[in-house]
Amino acid sequence: MAKKGNRIQVILECTEHKDSGMPGTSRYITTKNKKNTPDRMEIKKFNPIMKKMTVHKEIK
Repeated sequence: MAKKGNRIQVILECTEHKDSGMPGTSRYITTKNKKNTPDRMEIKKFNPIMKKMTVHKEIK
């Protein structure tokens, strides 16, 4: 059996969209292994409102 408790659910939010002042938000829900990546995640994801790839950071 696999161990449980290392993976947690996190929300990623677009940083460029928040600063642009456009209405709406681009958010993704994913999981991460807290033991391997204790810092906040920063991933390039597609923003459908801005129609381009942007940096999404983990929010609390």
